[in-house]
Amino acid sequence: MTNTQTDKAKRFLELHRRGDPLLMPNAWDLGSAALLAALGFQALATTSSGHAATLGRLDGSVTRDEALAHAATLAGGSDLPVSADLENAFADEPGGVAATIGLAVDAGLAGCSVEDYSGRVDDPIYELELARERVAAAVEVAHAGPVKLVLTARAENHIRGRDDLADTIARLEAYQEAGADVLFAPGLTSADDIRRVIESVDRPVNVLAVRGAPTVAELASLGVARISIGGAFAFAALAALADAAEELRDRGTFGYLERAAAGVKAARSAFARS
Repeated sequence: MTNTQTDKAKRFLELHRRGDPLLMPNAWDLGSAALLAALGFQALATTSSGHAATLGRLDGSVTRDEALAHAATLAGGSDLPVSADLENAFADEPGGVAATIGLAVDAGLAGCSVEDYSGRVDDPIYELELARERVAAAVEVAHAGPVKLVLTARAENHIRGRDDLADTIARLEAYQEAGADVLFAPGLTSADDIRRVIESVDRPVNVLAVRGAPTVAELASLGVARISIGGAFAFAALAALADAAEELRDRGTFGYLERAAAGVKAARSAFARS
């Protein structure tokens, strides 16, 4: 079992194998991280939307300080490598991105991601040259010290409603040239599109598990190196809570207790190992 941050980062990068994808679930607190570790997963990621939900907020409303404190808690509480979803690094300019990545290193992480989504409705995706400069600034800090933080560069076109595969590939190629360790275009669902992305770059490619996406076996056959799930598990847990609460409120029955018993059993098994 790896212990130091340097070891975790090195191990994290090694787990990215083309055609043998790392299944990397996104945890939203220490309990979910411990449970996922106990179930045998080899690395974890944070989820910006799942974390925001724990605060009673929607995605995009968490501050940089909050996100980094949350990431540090998960990284410090697990023996597994943890990669943080840092949205657009909470900055537009390369210097601000670099500052955020420096704080990510200080947080004890094994990796983090930087996306090219600006968050502005009128201009949602950064212009390509600025986007490349932002990744280059992130990489410079991520790789500067003894901890080689695994930097994932995200091209956000498809998950933001811009169905432009040619631009997505051009962006991922630019991010590869800028030194990113892993490339990610969330929102891709077509096997042909995913194959084209993988054939266009030399770095490991991450795919987000979304409705309509190929299965794990199919993604492996395409050459995918990592599969993440975003906030899906966090919101599945919230859905289970809503179902149980509505049963109690509307029917006055306790069928949810059977599922609760299974949860208690899983928690006792996982937390005893922590």
